[in-house]
Amino acid sequence: MPLFSVLLAFQGKNMSIQTVGIIGAGTMGNGIAQACAVSGIQVVMVDISDAAVAKGVATVASSLDRLVKKEKISEADKAAALARIQGSSNYDDLKGAQLVIEAATENHELKVKILKQLDGMLAPNVLIASNTSSISITQLAAATQRADRFIGMHFFNPVPMMALVEIIRGLQTSDATHDAVHELALALGKTPITVKNAPGFVVNRILVPMINEAFFVLGEGLAEAEAIDAGMKLGCNQPIGPLALADMIGLDVCLAVMEVYLKEYGDSKYRPSPLLKEMVAAGRLGRKTGQGVYTY
Repeated sequence: MPLFSVLLAFQGKNMSIQTVGIIGAGTMGNGIAQACAVSGIQVVMVDISDAAVAKGVATVASSLDRLVKKEKISEADKAAALARIQGSSNYDDLKGAQLVIEAATENHELKVKILKQLDGMLAPNVLIASNTSSISITQLAAATQRADRFIGMHFFNPVPMMALVEIIRGLQTSDATHDAVHELALALGKTPITVKNAPGFVVNRILVPMINEAFFVLGEGLAEAEAIDAGMKLGCNQPIGPLALADMIGLDVCLAVMEVYLKEYGDSKYRPSPLLKEMVAAGRLGRKTGQGVYTY
């Protein structure tokens, strides 16, 4: 596939986003890496250990294998995409990127630590984006010295399949940064929507409380999990039930998002379901642990 060039006008200079750095080789990180690589963009995917990086690359390879079997891409396309992904456990390898996307766990302190490290080592004109589903972009941007070159890119899981990218502007985000990231999202074959900075932004502000309410219904014994999911699929025309979706997202992620809402809005309607908290405490986080609401 042809290499997409995204021109960024910043400080009077044109910069082509040809290499994207990604922090995190987990579910979101490797999904973003795949989306970039199949679109002809070079990727540097960094995680804390070589084993974590290798697992992320292997996940991409398996995902591409499925696309080959479905005749969505050729073997040559798969090989070319994998060749564009450089895995590393060394942050220095990110220095050649024009955009670095932080895709670490949904934890404010961890993200700030990563962002400060990136800010101190990357060239001043490099853009930084956070793939967060709930944390304030304005607040994260303030932890760096490049708040005007900081933005939110909220991809949805599974990244290769989901068309939407929420682009979140912090109070300080420049038009040039927004426009460059918007064009990149289009180059990845995604449909970007621009939203204002607020806890949960738009999609998860609506979605995660619905999932949380499904856990309240389950915990109160109003119906079995299968019945709750069937009701929402057949009654609301949703392609997947909220409890099955929670297992896909990760119950720990759902809980973390609800805790952010409760703290930031101060409204008891965002209190996490006791059952959700109990399942997370038990380590039943969904598909990634083999057991959540359902067993995998």
